[in-house]
Amino acid sequence: MTDPRSRLIGVLLLTSLVAMMTAAVIVVPSGLTLNPADPAATLTAVAERTGLHLIELAFDVLGWLTLTAAGLAMTARPGGPMAGGLLAAAGLAGLLHDAGNLALTQLAATTTAASAALAVMLTAKWMVNLAGLLWVAATVAAATGSPMSTRLRVAGLVAAISGLAAVVLPWTTGTAGPTAALEQLGYVLHLPIMLWYGVLGWRSLRSGRLRLGR
Repeated sequence: MTDPRSRLIGVLLLTSLVAMMTAAVIVVPSGLTLNPADPAATLTAVAERTGLHLIELAFDVLGWLTLTAAGLAMTARPGGPMAGGLLAAAGLAGLLHDAGNLALTQLAATTTAASAALAVMLTAKWMVNLAGLLWVAATVAAATGSPMSTRLRVAGLVAAISGLAAVVLPWTTGTAGPTAALEQLGYVLHLPIMLWYGVLGWRSLRSGRLRLGR
């Protein structure tokens, strides 16, 4: 017997994965990672590629929104209240990050907004760092508290360690902030968590339930 709620969780998790991966594929090669190290150059990049920036932002919003919805849906599952709540909180923090990036789009239309842009970018960057930390916590809670195979459980914990490294990375740069290269490394370190939730989503969609160890 299938479980519509589990199938919904599967669809939401897979949609989140695809949307976030699409956003990353757009933003990294186009130089729109919005690094606060050079606010003036960031504003110029956004002003020159506003359409592309908004498209990437739309995919990112979709990714965080569906992640939030998946987390809320997971709270009704065995072992899911803590993991689902943390996942939903991560999604909301990610949406606040995107709200900052949207504000930056409007600042890019002016010529004297570098200082304001820096404040917006720093807030957005630390908000996504908070989202990453909550995502790591949700992954640990899901891997240790939800029914699943030992292999998948271990993979989740390894992914959480990788995600934690991504969260810690900005703290190692002091007041200078991460370079564009370090930001891209952060994307790579978060990838295992994204893929792990993609596996959860696929198995949930396929089986109609979250008893992934069977």
